[in-house]
Amino acid sequence: MSSVKEKRMRRQVRRSYIISTVSIALVLFMLGTVSYVTLSAISAASLLRDSVVVSVEVAPDTEEGLQAGVRRVIEGSHMVESIEFLGRDAKLEDEEFRRQFDVDLDLLLGENPLYDSFEVRLKGEHSNAEDVEAFVALVSEVEGVEHVATPPVDIVESMHRTITHATVALLIFLGVLLVISMLLLNNTIRLAIYAKRYLINTMKLVGATKWYIMRPLLVDAFKQGVVAGIVASVMMCGIVYGADSFTPDGIVMLDIKEVSAIVGSIVALGIVITVCFSAFAVNKFVNMKSNKIHLY
Repeated sequence: MSSVKEKRMRRQVRRSYIISTVSIALVLFMLGTVSYVTLSAISAASLLRDSVVVSVEVAPDTEEGLQAGVRRVIEGSHMVESIEFLGRDAKLEDEEFRRQFDVDLDLLLGENPLYDSFEVRLKGEHSNAEDVEAFVALVSEVEGVEHVATPPVDIVESMHRTITHATVALLIFLGVLLVISMLLLNNTIRLAIYAKRYLINTMKLVGATKWYIMRPLLVDAFKQGVVAGIVASVMMCGIVYGADSFTPDGIVMLDIKEVSAIVGSIVALGIVITVCFSAFAVNKFVNMKSNKIHLY
């Protein structure tokens, strides 16, 4: 009869271990996925902020000295991140440019109608409309500058505000989800330890020390955290890279380093959660009087 009861207890412990591991993995998967989406939104906002490029065009017959003067003025601005010079012939040979017009402009017009230009990328903090207008006003007065072309800054700012608001909402959601997850995982792990309360009490009755009782349970908790973290990471990576082929152009996907950081954080969080919550739960049953074990 005792062997039947012992087998039943082992099945109960094994079942609670599997259920708690799956529960932890699912919660970690949710946290990892939301973290990935949040970091993607932050990366998109940063990329959009740094994507403002101003084209400063100079006439084809502009002397090299004047071109050098235009470059010096541009380089002297504190708003400039980088400068790239594009010759008119290089622009005409650009495959993307030809694909857009679908015609040879030099054959159609008899000559190359394009201008040499300095492609100026502004710093992220100066991608607003006021700073772009100030930069345009600065370079427009320089001798040799024929025309200054700017992107639709208002649209960029509107998109940036939208992404920023979405990022803040995701961060708040992530914080709330983290709190709820901690409460759920705490209850899940407590129930898993609860299934082992008679084993803990038996070890106490035969004179086992507190650390001797806690050590194997914490080792199991560590292994459980690793397994749950790996399962959650595999699920998250499968979802992320499975959706990559369906992602429209312009949507920011994180690189391997950022994904690796999220995966490492998921596994580490799984270990910390299971070990800490298991330690609290085991400590409670170890300190509980034997005559109250049956009442808990």
